[in-house]
Amino acid sequence: MTKELEIEFKNMLTKEEYTRLLKDFAAFHNGPVTQHNHYFDTDNFQLKTQHSALRIRNKSGLFECTLKTPAPVGHYETTDKLTKEQAQRMLELKIFEAAEVSDALQKMDVSIAELKTIGTLTTHRVEFNYLEGLLVIDHSEYNGQEDFELEFEVADAETGQERFFHFLQQQEIPERPANKKIARFMDSASVN
Repeated sequence: MTKELEIEFKNMLTKEEYTRLLKDFAAFHNGPVTQHNHYFDTDNFQLKTQHSALRIRNKSGLFECTLKTPAPVGHYETTDKLTKEQAQRMLELKIFEAAEVSDALQKMDVSIAELKTIGTLTTHRVEFNYLEGLLVIDHSEYNGQEDFELEFEVADAETGQERFFHFLQQQEIPERPANKKIARFMDSASVN
């Protein structure tokens, strides 16, 4: 289990900007890696109400369960590594086998028995170290939609924000606020 603070800055991209960034920074990466995020909540959206999100991620055959909760700056991530079999049982709602995430959910008064799978978001992700942070270029697909996004994960919010907005200016990318992926996914699910 790990619990860490994640500070990130996000900006939506056009498909053309996404393609250009992949090409311009090709020396920094080996192409996109596909990951599948399977999201959970209760029927009355107890997690969403608490500005939190729960997912199981499958990335290159490695599985983890992550609970994201608000922090004063950014958010906390509580993560348990899972085997493929554990992940499958959890996705089938047979048993919840992420101990640390389970403890955190109990502290939030979220009943594991009430959790439901709400869908899957697939992301084709390129990430690499850049400007003393992690630069992430994403193409996400969900509910018959797709979008493109730039993320910058940092240790220091103030310095990271300056570097991120300077990077956008250098790349001639307009500022376009980006909701979290789970929020975009949930918004798209309510219109489908």
